[in-house]
Amino acid sequence: MANVGTSLDPFGFDLQQNSRVQQCAQVQQLARRLSVCADQVDAALAKLAQLQLEQWESPAGRAYRATLAVQSVSLRRGLDSLRDAAAATFRHAHDIASSRDGL
Repeated sequence: MANVGTSLDPFGFDLQQNSRVQQCAQVQQLARRLSVCADQVDAALAKLAQLQLEQWESPAGRAYRATLAVQSVSLRRGLDSLRDAAAATFRHAHDIASSRDGL
């Protein structure tokens, strides 16, 4: 017998629930990817910090260190944004999982 007006497939599975599970998994995967990117930026920042600690005696070396400092500030802002985006994406995945109506 057909399930007219319902979201059940012929075997009795709730298609909307299955769709939410898939959406949640995809959003969680995106959040994990954002977290990995943030970790990579964090590693780059650590390397920049090591370079900045080097003794730069020449004017060109001091200018290079100053440039590294500017780049570090920019990367730190990007890192903060990536971490915020990952957290928001994880929250969204939680919202999808806990919602009754999906997105």
